[in-house]
Amino acid sequence: MKRQRGHSVDQVHQVLEERIVSGFYAPGLRLSQELLAEELNTSRTPLREAFNRLQANGLVVASNNRGVEVAPIRFEHTEQLYALRLLVEPPLIAALIPSVAPKDIQTMRAALESMRTHSYSTRAFQDAHLQFHQVLLSRYPEAMRVAVESAYQRIHRHQQLHFSRPHVPEDFTTIDQHFLDAIEAGNAELARKWNEFHLIDTALGLMLDIDPEQRLDSLQLSAAGVNIVLEQPATVPARPVRIRWNRPGTASMPAVETVNLIHAPEPPG
Repeated sequence: MKRQRGHSVDQVHQVLEERIVSGFYAPGLRLSQELLAEELNTSRTPLREAFNRLQANGLVVASNNRGVEVAPIRFEHTEQLYALRLLVEPPLIAALIPSVAPKDIQTMRAALESMRTHSYSTRAFQDAHLQFHQVLLSRYPEAMRVAVESAYQRIHRHQQLHFSRPHVPEDFTTIDQHFLDAIEAGNAELARKWNEFHLIDTALGLMLDIDPEQRLDSLQLSAAGVNIVLEQPATVPARPVRIRWNRPGTASMPAVETVNLIHAPEPPG
């Protein structure tokens, strides 16, 4: 940031949010208003408002005794956020497919190619992956978009370690390519299923890489709510977990397997 007085709340919030989400500010770090006001050349008023926004998004915590600190990472919240996204995003995406234009396809294709190019750079890969999904995310109804973006900001802090796993970039680009193919074909139901697969696959990988004994009750509950059966993880899942859809008339989906999730269509009877 350029050193000038009068930085807006939005500018201060953006700087602090990026530092927290990227891990530059570690969980538990105390954020001094005095030092930050000096560093960012701003007054206490926009800084306090930026803290309020960060607290509303779960990125900082405030107390009378310790002031403002970077919020701890709550892994159980991450699973619940993916469970929430599973209920909200796939139906929205299916509804948005008819509005996707050729320029949107080009933007997503370029982002997907950037993911392939930067598969060995965690931050660049993560940024390209967000750009890929931002095409549709930007069209969500405003309140839903804000809620999903808030969830993503919290998840983003946990993803960097996950994205550094050798198998993750290949799995992500493979599933996102299938997702883009379904969008380009105008197949809304198939695009929805690929997005559901992607969210569940990512949640499983993120949580079980951290704690292989982690219970995934929230994810299981949300999956059941949209007629998805995760066949193994009643308590502690063994990977890859088998997934199948019980929704009537759903689009046919090919066999696919990642480290975390497998779909094997039943042979015709």
